[in-house]
Amino acid sequence: MTAADRAHLVADLERDEGVRPFPYTDTVGKLTIGVGRNLTDRGLSTDEIRYLLQNDIDIAIDDLNRGIPWWDRLDPVRRQVLANMCFNLGWPRLRGFVRTLAAIRRGDYAAAAQGMRESLWASQVGARAERLAVMMESGKR
Repeated sequence: MTAADRAHLVADLERDEGVRPFPYTDTVGKLTIGVGRNLTDRGLSTDEIRYLLQNDIDIAIDDLNRGIPWWDRLDPVRRQVLANMCFNLGWPRLRGFVRTLAAIRRGDYAAAAQGMRESLWASQVGARAERLAVMMESGKR
């Protein structure tokens, strides 16, 4: 298929299927997204999953750069903790960790870890929160 033919096909499919950024149930009950991607039967390939992951990591890092520009002066382990939390929570919820973020900024990592452990988020994600709190407190992976 030539590039021109492929471009025509893309235009046809986008017109016929629509371009949907959020999952929906199609006319035969299949979970679908994008341009007719049948998630129920086809799912995502490993490459697609990794592409989405990298994209979502970039979004979390951009959010951290805008929201708490001092985060990039932290050591790599504590930056990883914040990036992991931002990825999981999203920036709007992470910025609600006011005392925890203030503790991190002043270098009081024990208080930051305690704030992480005492959060609703910790009760929701369990072992993940504990692992990240240990990393925050110790500075070790």
